[in-house]
Amino acid sequence: MKRPEPKNEEIFLDPKRYIVSKTDEKGVIEYGNDYFVEISGYTEPELIDKPHSIIRHPDMPKVVFKMLWDNIKQRKNMKSLVKNLAKDGRYYWVYAEVEPKVDPVTDKIIGYTAYRKAASRKAIETIEPLYKKLREIEEKSGMEAAEKYFKGYLEEKNMTYDQFMNTLIEDKGLFKSFFGKMKKIFG
Repeated sequence: MKRPEPKNEEIFLDPKRYIVSKTDEKGVIEYGNDYFVEISGYTEPELIDKPHSIIRHPDMPKVVFKMLWDNIKQRKNMKSLVKNLAKDGRYYWVYAEVEPKVDPVTDKIIGYTAYRKAASRKAIETIEPLYKKLREIEEKSGMEAAEKYFKGYLEEKNMTYDQFMNTLIEDKGLFKSFFGKMKKIFG
């Protein structure tokens, strides 16, 4: 499937709705809720059995996804602020939490569930310059250099990646409650 050409046009998400998708252990989409299908602009058949990266916006630094995969492969939930790409080329920003699913018999990771909600303007304005810088470093010096820069950035702030993401979430109680509810429904 051909990737859409990005447009400088944002899709504003309903802050009361959520996006949920489930993938296998390789990141291939197995399920997407109705809002995921609606916002992505793809039909359900177009999404199922495709890599989740189908919605990855080229403005997103690769290092963010590397850190995500590094953490969730260690069975840690990972939060992130993500700019996604819809089928028509428009974009939308989400707070996302990705949770690994483990087979209780084999104790192996068998998939991932991603819970997403509309990101705030303040969070987007905070993260966009950093993501732009990380992309520039990736283009000039590679992902390893971008990862070193990002780790240095976090060290300077005396924060872990999770702590930094938590600073971008304005109402932490609501966010925690939201993801707790989604995990009960879709987990």
